[in-house]
Amino acid sequence: MPAFPGWWAALGPGVVWMALAQGSGELIWWPYMVAKYGLTFLWLLAPACLLQYPLNLEIGRYTLLTGESIFRGFIRLHRGFGIFLWLLMSVSFLWFGAFASAGGTAMAELTHFPAGWTQRGQSLFWGYASIAVFLTAILASGVVYILIERFMKIVAVVTVSGLLFACMQTDVQAALPDFVRGLFGPVQPMPRPWENRDASKLLTAITFAGLGGFWILFYSYWLRDKGAGMAALAGRITGLGGAEEAVFCDGFLPLDEVQSAGQWRTWRRFLSADILVGIIGNLFTTLMTCLLAYALLFPKGLLPQEYELAVVQSQFFAVSWGEIGRLLFLVVAAAFLTDTWLATADAVSRIQTDIIMTLFPGSRKIPARRWYYLFLGLLTVITSFTMQLDAPGPLILLSALIGFVGTILFPVALYLINHRMLPPHLPEWARPKGRPWLLGVSFLAYLTLAVLYLKATLAG
Repeated sequence: MPAFPGWWAALGPGVVWMALAQGSGELIWWPYMVAKYGLTFLWLLAPACLLQYPLNLEIGRYTLLTGESIFRGFIRLHRGFGIFLWLLMSVSFLWFGAFASAGGTAMAELTHFPAGWTQRGQSLFWGYASIAVFLTAILASGVVYILIERFMKIVAVVTVSGLLFACMQTDVQAALPDFVRGLFGPVQPMPRPWENRDASKLLTAITFAGLGGFWILFYSYWLRDKGAGMAALAGRITGLGGAEEAVFCDGFLPLDEVQSAGQWRTWRRFLSADILVGIIGNLFTTLMTCLLAYALLFPKGLLPQEYELAVVQSQFFAVSWGEIGRLLFLVVAAAFLTDTWLATADAVSRIQTDIIMTLFPGSRKIPARRWYYLFLGLLTVITSFTMQLDAPGPLILLSALIGFVGTILFPVALYLINHRMLPPHLPEWARPKGRPWLLGVSFLAYLTLAVLYLKATLAG
């Protein structure tokens, strides 16, 4: 088991996880639900975030102990099951370009450029421009993950600091006592009648209070390129500015020795801490956007939707700094949303490369970096096309609903991998000693949400 490099050097994937999560649940759907229905559903937010902890823990455990991605684990568990998840994941990510066009709504409102274009046209223009900038940055980078981590850390710090400052204002503080009460149970009566068409939005808000669906699997790949645990023995994807590295390899298992056992105890503490950085940070940021929505949007009946996903929330910062604050928020919102395209394009390209080289050994004749850039190019073309099909909101919802199927399956698969398949091959000290019932809680919760969603949809 490789030595722990120190906390400052090791922490990072959790911050990337938090920054990526800011793109939908924090900025769009939770503020939407609070702006429309007040505090009716706010009490679901904290449990929704905590539901993801056992999933992240098991995903990270597999990668730290084997150096492999969790998708490799799915394929080892059952080849057919792995292929099914691969196909489902590929479909779910056809529409993630919508996050770039959602970020484009902020830049369009900020610049009103190109002049004379419709709001949709301006939003798409800025969406494509952001994709071009991020694609260029990936190509020019050394180690791609380092670029992703550094950029996401900047986004996380700027947005958290700005939202915290906005929440310190008098108008927002006045709404805080009622807001806190909403965290402990549903507030009745509901301020407006429930609309069944919002069932998908509520489901998305709960499931993606953090990273849900196939996004949650990205954590494994960030840990792998960070070199956490046994993944330190594997190579990393590099940009055109970096040296060629062989990144495909079979997994590793730690030796049964005292030194490895001691290192694993430290890596296990790191894994819990890194996950909590992502979950608690995401919960804190989402609470702030919900508080601002309750204080500023709810009384006026303003709802973020269509090509105004980020424009309406610009009132968050306007309460702090007036017009300058509104403009600043639009810049922050653009980064908030378009960074989702950057991190997702990178992670999905990694996953596709990993799966192709696992399922088809002949593909290993081509270096992994070339496969990565092939898929990155394909995803860029595909998402640039699907951005044209609808407004960002419906496209994001469609992607989320497809990914929700995976969310229901993950707890069962992770239990079989980490608590049944892997332990016989591990030293005693590396076998899971936690309570697998936590995975059962997540499975039942997500299954219940699916049933409620179907019921509401059929009723509508």
